[in-house]
Amino acid sequence: MDVSILILNYNTCQLTTDCIRSVFASQTRYRYEIILIDNNSSDNSVEVLSRTFPSIPLIANRENVGFAKANNQGMKIAKGRYVLLLNSDTVIQSDTLQTMVTYMDENPHAGAAGCKVLLADGSLDKTCKRGLPTPSASFYYMFGVSKMFPDKPKYNQYQLSYLDPDEEHAVDCLVGAFMLVRAEAIREVGMLDENFFMYGEDLDWCYRIKQAGWAILYYPRTFILHYKGASSKRRPVKLLYEFHRAMILFYRKHYREKYAWPVNGFIYTGIGVKFAMTLVRNRLRPVKDTQAPPPGGGESSALPGRGEACSAKISNF
Repeated sequence: MDVSILILNYNTCQLTTDCIRSVFASQTRYRYEIILIDNNSSDNSVEVLSRTFPSIPLIANRENVGFAKANNQGMKIAKGRYVLLLNSDTVIQSDTLQTMVTYMDENPHAGAAGCKVLLADGSLDKTCKRGLPTPSASFYYMFGVSKMFPDKPKYNQYQLSYLDPDEEHAVDCLVGAFMLVRAEAIREVGMLDENFFMYGEDLDWCYRIKQAGWAILYYPRTFILHYKGASSKRRPVKLLYEFHRAMILFYRKHYREKYAWPVNGFIYTGIGVKFAMTLVRNRLRPVKDTQAPPPGGGESSALPGRGEACSAKISNF
């Protein structure tokens, strides 16, 4: 087996269906398997996906165990030379698997690689090539300095906006929406850290892979579409909390011992202030979305028959 593709579903039945169909449409000589993990969805996802794709193994959790733990469940039964983390709200291109696996085979020093990731509006998902969130990088990013000087490496250590997104680069971090990881590297550094619930685990994994001597590579000769939410509606406080908790967890794990207590105190205070400001801004947002969603309500409209599988099967219950 060449690639084990892990797809985590949580109340995203149609998105997951479209994602799987895009994988099935791949033109590749490599052998792959898909492993589905469901985090206790309440939208009939388990029943629908099981019926629609009976040949795909599906792990059905009885609670939402988070992104890291759920993907680790899939990794434990994966048989591939590579493991691909693939978000359910993505659509890959027909050449994506062929291009990326070939690239990894040609670069045995690479522990992980990612392709270009485009958002629904065609813009670049900047998280697909990142630097480490060091104290200075985090400061410039959190307080908007990086946006003021997008072409200056000093101020863009995190999003690396000064790097040409159409060129290959060695980077520090990729995004968990599409991350192709060598099984040998996983055996060496371990799986995802389950202390992270749904943010930061990809940064932590890349950090550990790179610390072990493997390269992290960005390769934009193919791309995926990432239909992640881009709305103006109010977000659950749980998500905001986990996002900022992940910042603290990552910093404590990798940087706390490297800096004096005044720096640590400044970082923790900064994260706390940012969290408070985010809560206030979120509170001022409307409960319902006031922006027009992308085609299909943020889902993929690029595949034939989209929207039929889930709605048709749900109506049978």
